[in-house]
Amino acid sequence: MSDKILKKATLNLKKAVPLMMKHQIPATPSNYALWYLYVDDQNPELNAAIDEIISEYDTVPTTSSQILYQNHIASQEELDVKSMRLSLEAMATELSQTMTDTGSDTSAFQSSIEKNFAKLNRIEEDGIPLEQVLGLVRNLIDDAANIRQSTDFFNSQLGKAQAEIENLKNQLKETEKEALYDALTGALNRRAFDADFKDLLDSSPEGLCIILADIDHFKAFNDNYGHVLGDQVLKVVAKRINEACRDGAKAYRIGGEEFAIICPKSNLRSARHLAESVRRAIEKLSLKDRRSNQRIDNITCSFGVAEYNVVSKSRAIVDAADTQLYEAKRLGRNRVMPIVS
Repeated sequence: MSDKILKKATLNLKKAVPLMMKHQIPATPSNYALWYLYVDDQNPELNAAIDEIISEYDTVPTTSSQILYQNHIASQEELDVKSMRLSLEAMATELSQTMTDTGSDTSAFQSSIEKNFAKLNRIEEDGIPLEQVLGLVRNLIDDAANIRQSTDFFNSQLGKAQAEIENLKNQLKETEKEALYDALTGALNRRAFDADFKDLLDSSPEGLCIILADIDHFKAFNDNYGHVLGDQVLKVVAKRINEACRDGAKAYRIGGEEFAIICPKSNLRSARHLAESVRRAIEKLSLKDRRSNQRIDNITCSFGVAEYNVVSKSRAIVDAADTQLYEAKRLGRNRVMPIVS
């Protein structure tokens, strides 16, 4: 390395480190690389993105740093591997749910066949001469045995395939612990939420608000229409929540049917207004069930909102939002709590 390059590198690091300390950026190799490029001022797109994030958060949250690193520094090969893993996990999830639904349908079909044979066994009691239907009954009983054998084998094969998919999902989970996004919905995940929440609490918690959202009667979608449609509900709800976020607000899928929005530099009234706009957008959703050809237009969410209180413990804001969410459910769902006059 020439003296000129070495001097430039040293100068850039002397500029980058104080900035990282000022904005409470963790001292990780990827963060050093980001801020080295920032002070080098050779990537206007990166600098503009960092400046915008700083203006919204007074820091660069962990997930934002990793996204910036992936977009501006990471090799295309690394990004392709991450994309492949996320796609594979999404495929495994959908295939697994489809197999679960198919297995349930097969069991129901077998039960129906056995009930029909029970009725046939009462033919003699109903006064029909047994000799006239004996051949038919024997044929049907043979068919029933074949059907039972076939469905038992099919369920066995489904079980084996499902076990293999679960094993694949577990392996993906282990190798992709650093992933930021939920594979099914594309929203930021629980790990990203925890990291960003901690970053904001450590740097600039004043005005921090949390919105928790939970899809109403979500279990009924799975029970009545199957998990494939349930997954579609999750995807469209996540899309609506993401589309509504602005002014630095970020959306996350933090549980099965539960989502969160972090609103920095906000207040309870503004955060509640955002939650209300999301609520109205979701209740307008409509999906078509491909199996029954039925239109599903009763998708709603309940919301709980809370604002950071400097005298409370860090998790109190999440607990407060969860309490308000529970109250919204208790009062009839499809509403935002608390009510702000």
